[in-house]
Amino acid sequence: MTDEAARRLITRLIDGIDRGDTSVMDEVFHDDAVMEWPASRERVAGAANRRAVYAHMPVLPKVTNRHLFGTGDIWVAEATLTYGDKPFSAVLIFQLRDGKIAKETGYWAEPFEAPDWRSAWVESIDLERRA
Repeated sequence: MTDEAARRLITRLIDGIDRGDTSVMDEVFHDDAVMEWPASRERVAGAANRRAVYAHMPVLPKVTNRHLFGTGDIWVAEATLTYGDKPFSAVLIFQLRDGKIAKETGYWAEPFEAPDWRSAWVESIDLERRA
């Protein structure tokens, strides 16, 4: 798979989820693909479990892709996932095999208030306007 084809594959997934179209997952993931979410210590193994998790998800996130980079079989996306009105910063690591996603590992963090002691040296980031 070329790097351009890999980029299109992952972009197709991100755009599909953003539209609320989870059927795209069956097109881009292998049936035996694994999704891991280390923050909640969960693994979703296989297509049947993936479909069930997403079918029961109370709300699908809106996805704003910030950066997508990689080469060969390893790709990384930095995104903002917004569930309702709650944004999370996310890093998604994709491992590809034979033209499809074999594993996705998702790390995300809930925004929190920065401590005052750092204010002299930092500036605030607006996640909605961040490039």
